[in-house]
Amino acid sequence: MISVALLVILFSVQRYATSKVGFALGPSLLVWFCCLGGIGIYNLSLFGPTAFKAFNPLYIIYYFGRNPFQAWLSLGGCLLCATGSEAIFSNLCHFPVRYVQYMFVLLVLPCLVLAYLGQAAFLIANPKSSEQVFFSSIPIGVFWPVFLVANLAALIASRTMTVAIFQCLKQSIALGCFPRLKIVHTSRKFMAKIYIPVVNWLLLLSCLGFIVLFRSIYDVGNAYAIAELGVMIMATVYVTIIMLLIWESNIVKVLSFVITFLFLELIFFSSALSSVGDGGWALLIFASVLFMIMFIWNYGSKLKYDSEVKQKLSKDLMRKLGPNLGTIRAPGLGLVCSDIVKGVPAIFGHFLTSLPAIHSIIVFVCIRNVPVPVVPQSERFLFQRVCSRGYHMFRCIARYGYKDKKQEHHSVFECLLIEGLEKFIQREAVELSLQSEDDVDSDEEPPTPVKIITAPNGSLYSLDVPLLADYAPSTEVIPEASCSTPQHDPVLDYAQNLELELAFIKQSKQSGAVYLIDSPIIKARKDSWFFKKLMINYFFAFLRNNCRRAIMLMSIPHSNMMQVRMTSYV
Repeated sequence: MISVALLVILFSVQRYATSKVGFALGPSLLVWFCCLGGIGIYNLSLFGPTAFKAFNPLYIIYYFGRNPFQAWLSLGGCLLCATGSEAIFSNLCHFPVRYVQYMFVLLVLPCLVLAYLGQAAFLIANPKSSEQVFFSSIPIGVFWPVFLVANLAALIASRTMTVAIFQCLKQSIALGCFPRLKIVHTSRKFMAKIYIPVVNWLLLLSCLGFIVLFRSIYDVGNAYAIAELGVMIMATVYVTIIMLLIWESNIVKVLSFVITFLFLELIFFSSALSSVGDGGWALLIFASVLFMIMFIWNYGSKLKYDSEVKQKLSKDLMRKLGPNLGTIRAPGLGLVCSDIVKGVPAIFGHFLTSLPAIHSIIVFVCIRNVPVPVVPQSERFLFQRVCSRGYHMFRCIARYGYKDKKQEHHSVFECLLIEGLEKFIQREAVELSLQSEDDVDSDEEPPTPVKIITAPNGSLYSLDVPLLADYAPSTEVIPEASCSTPQHDPVLDYAQNLELELAFIKQSKQSGAVYLIDSPIIKARKDSWFFKKLMINYFFAFLRNNCRRAIMLMSIPHSNMMQVRMTSYV
């Protein structure tokens, strides 16, 4: 019950484990390692240096010769003497690698070696005291202070491992291997200090389940040994891939590395697997469930993305429809929200065929998170024209840092987006006018006036504005000096079109904005195999319905939102 209470307190304050708390409790780890080394030195001085004979490799050979099977079974337990110290590597996101290496070699390793040598000396002098060797070897006068420091170190190490789990899941989410979850960043200085509420409480339930289920540190140790060896084997495989593909190391060096490390790790792993029935089974079930979640999400997301890419509307179709898109263009701003970064999403074709009219200005919005604390508002939106200028269609990628407030009001989002769109149009007009001036000043024959020009990026822009033909802003007056300008002066054309388009955007803003949200659904075809139907139609659908969407964080009123779900069969 004490362990349960400590775990509940630990995970309850995980949200508030900021830099100041870590700075206040961090030195206790230093005190803990010093205690380990000091107790080891005390036992070696008290019971003699006989334990130093353990450095002789002949003793392990004699041990295996006397009882090979028992020696093989003990390998899994021997591995636990070093496990736990790897928690220091979870701070690699906070400190340089060289600092962690120095601390591990100069502090952690010597203290651990001294601690186990001292326990070995204690056992040689007290062969019957095999239960709780560490606490039995502590001097009576300092037992309770060391006991308190041990608990504090365990709590801090647990918090460090929890932060490492958060980091692994965050990277998995970024790679599309795990469902999107709410991530809270607790520090502006360190990007790695994050908190995931759902995962935090699931970890608490899992830890409580392990304690209630096992009720013994030995069963937990058996499960921990399997986890550690699994991590070691996977790390060896990953380093091998890196040596082959990135470092391009010599094949002899790669084979030597793989054979040496995998041989040793597989021997230890085989020993740890012998304890599957004594607690290791629970860890294997937990890992299998986590693996299935990641596999199903990655598999379903890939099928969903491939389906959306295949169903994108081609530019040839948009050109055939013309600037009016084959329907009526009503005043207003239409924000089509989807996950497609390039091209026109298929849901837009559904809007064209189902709605009696479409907005005069269409912006395809895609929200992306970037690994920086804050994105300046001047750099928040990236714009690009879709089709020619007369279509009044744009693509917008909204970028947010991990400390940016995504729960902003929809009106604030619209104002920032329109402001960025106006700046984009102004910058585009300046670039095109400069390009036209360069063409006029060149030695080549001046081109004849045309209605379509090519921008430096290869996009086509039409000087005709069909939707603005009957619209003349009342607040804008063309200067008299323009009357003496030749009829087809490119600079004047750009200036006039710029004024007309900015005024048109202003009128569309006053008419209001509507969010057209794309929520595609994928289902397995009827002729698909059973397991594919089970994964896509049930498991992936459940995960997708319970994960987060960036656009939903805004307080969009229902009167300004239209959410459409198109079903695609894969």
